[in-house]
Amino acid sequence: MNLKKAASPAALPWLVAAAFFMENLDGTVIVTALPQMAKAFGVAPVAMSIGVSAYVLTLAVLIPASGWVADRFGARRVFAAAIVLFTLASVLCGLSTDLASFTAARVLQGAAGAMMVPVGRLVVLRNTPKPQLMRAIATITWPGLAAPVLGPPVGGFITTHWSWHWIFFLNVPLGLLGLVAALLLIPKGHAETRRPFDVGGFVFTSGACLALMAAVELLSHGGEGLAAAACAVAALVLGVLAVRHARGHPYPMVDLWALRLPSFAVTVYGGSMFRIAIGAVPFLLPLMFQLGFGLNAFEAGLLVLAVFAGNIAMKPLTGPVLRRFSFRQVLLFNGLINAAAIFSCALMSPTTPVPVIAAVLFVSGLARSMQFTALATLAFAEVPQPRMSGANTLFNTLQQMALGMGIAIGALALRLGAWLLGGEGAPGSALALNEFRIAFVTIGVLAVLPLFDVRRLAGDAGDEVRRPLARSSG
Repeated sequence: MNLKKAASPAALPWLVAAAFFMENLDGTVIVTALPQMAKAFGVAPVAMSIGVSAYVLTLAVLIPASGWVADRFGARRVFAAAIVLFTLASVLCGLSTDLASFTAARVLQGAAGAMMVPVGRLVVLRNTPKPQLMRAIATITWPGLAAPVLGPPVGGFITTHWSWHWIFFLNVPLGLLGLVAALLLIPKGHAETRRPFDVGGFVFTSGACLALMAAVELLSHGGEGLAAAACAVAALVLGVLAVRHARGHPYPMVDLWALRLPSFAVTVYGGSMFRIAIGAVPFLLPLMFQLGFGLNAFEAGLLVLAVFAGNIAMKPLTGPVLRRFSFRQVLLFNGLINAAAIFSCALMSPTTPVPVIAAVLFVSGLARSMQFTALATLAFAEVPQPRMSGANTLFNTLQQMALGMGIAIGALALRLGAWLLGGEGAPGSALALNEFRIAFVTIGVLAVLPLFDVRRLAGDAGDEVRRPLARSSG
């Protein structure tokens, strides 16, 4: 299909942004409802992390196939079908009666999300000149960045005043509106590319992702160390096979060419560690406010809104900052602020004044927004248009994998805290609060590690995007 002719250039970024918002909102909207859902399912609250992880992991596993599916069946048809499937899966989530059925429904949701967003993002990338790339990426990325922060208060409000089931039932009208918009904005088209489906690449890549997440999940839920080690070894072996296969296949499922560019490589390696860290924070904060501070779901969600306020405040400043300073300078300095904000969360207690908590979370939101947008822009700044599709698939796959790992690593950090302290504390106890402190210190250390990767970035990296932007604004 000729994607360049298939979409409305003016309206498409907003349609993709809305899809990003819906997809990412469902990744964290259940966080504040986890204690209530755990009670309904008869499991421990930390065990509910699999319902969050399964959703994001499925996105990472199936995103590599999204480009082939769109080429084979047409973007309009795939996008519309994905919205229908996403809405149906939301209904099944709301009707779940145990953790197993809920997790299965979340996997179905993730499968729909994997087909829903990457196709639209690729259309935007292919139709956007480099000088306008940062603005286009900000449009389609920012709602997805805000959704994980809005998720906890929205989920908390629904859980406190209605029931957790309505978190998913409310997706029905949103899905119907999205379906209508997709049918109106994306014209019919026919596939032109008939490249073969890379079965080996899909099996190796998906298997590596599943094995890696299984290893982390087993550890975070106190599973057997031998089983976790076996999954880790399987992930390593499958990962090596996936890389070798991609390098030798004429039509690889995951094209690794863009990793030759230092600017893209930094956003993959160090950027993945950063996304793991920020993926853990929206998972840990609402739980700490409920289980460590003794707040209800809605109160916990309201506090997390301070992060969203920081996201909003940073949005108009992102362009001027990146025009004034290089990507290397921004990523280093802003990365330090982000890590410091995460470490500060470990110092919070029920006696900490609310304005102080809000200020820390606001700064965290500022740094989170800047780092996310800078990484997403730098990733494609030096990628030539003929290679944009492969780079987009690789970037989306690793981004979703990192976010899924963030949730699992957050649960693992909590498990580490309980192990170091000799057991899990009761909700509202000092022991429970100390578990979260250890978890935030662990995540803070993880947020520092990407800075060593950013240091090897050239000072002029990404200037192809930054300098035209500066000239156009001057």
